[in-house]
This record gives sequence, C-alpha cells and structure tokens, in this order.
Amino acid sequence: MSEKSVSEETKAIGSEQSFESQALTDHLRELRSCLIKSLLVIILGFVASYAFIKPIGTWFFKPLIEVLPDNSSLIFTSYQEGFFFI
Repeated sequence: MSEKSVSEETKAIGSEQSFESQALTDHLRELRSCLIKSLLVIILGFVASYAFIKPIGTWFFKPLIEVLPDNSSLIFTSYQEGFFFI
C-alpha cells in the first residue's frame, strides 16, 4: 500500500471515531446548522427565480397558449388558480 492510501484509511477511521464520540447535543447542533443552511439556499433560490418570473411564466404557458383559439386568453377566476395550472 502506498502512503496515500494509508493516510486515507486513517482519516476515514478517525472521522468514524469522532462521529461516534459526539454527544447528542453536538449532533443536534450540526443538524440545526445544516437545516438553516438548506433553508437559506431555498430562500435564495426563490428570490433569484422571482427576478425571472415573467420569462419562466411565458415559457411554462407557451404550449397552452399555442393551442388556445384565436383572440382568447387565459382566465383565472381566483388568486390561487394561477399557481395550480397543471
């Protein structure tokens, strides 16, 4: 075995031991930080996609608009219908 593979095995064993020796509160702290980071990324994704809402909506409704009869348009009778178009 080369020195590289030995050091990789040592790192893997060391990380397993540190993982097993963590207290429950440490695991919960790590879980909390991961959940917060995930939530922030999701919020940033929504904010970024909101900047392109018109092009996304145009792209999404294009097949439906192509099959509509001439001189007609989409009509939503309530606020939430715009979100349930599938």
